[in-house]
Amino acid sequence: MLSLALAACKADASGGSTEGPTIFETMCATCHGPGGKPDAAMIARMNVRDLTGPEFRARVTVELVEKQVRFGSDNKLMPALGTSLKPEQIKAVSEWVASDDFVKRR
Repeated sequence: MLSLALAACKADASGGSTEGPTIFETMCATCHGPGGKPDAAMIARMNVRDLTGPEFRARVTVELVEKQVRFGSDNKLMPALGTSLKPEQIKAVSEWVASDDFVKRR
């Protein structure tokens, strides 16, 4: 399962989209869940962050998400997508995840 999740995260399945929700759905939802809340298995196996949790929402910024997307996680479980996504795609998905609309959409 880990290899499938990482492979999905590394491929640019966004089709070149520059729409934050579309990029999230195609590049991030495999691990983080379609609404930003990963399932229990992803949390247990890979320590995937809940992007809807109050702890994360209290400190989320566009810059924080951009850094994570561009360079990956410190523990290397989330791959760096800086070479898979264009800068404008990274900006779009980061703005989406950091927005209040991201949580409201769930």
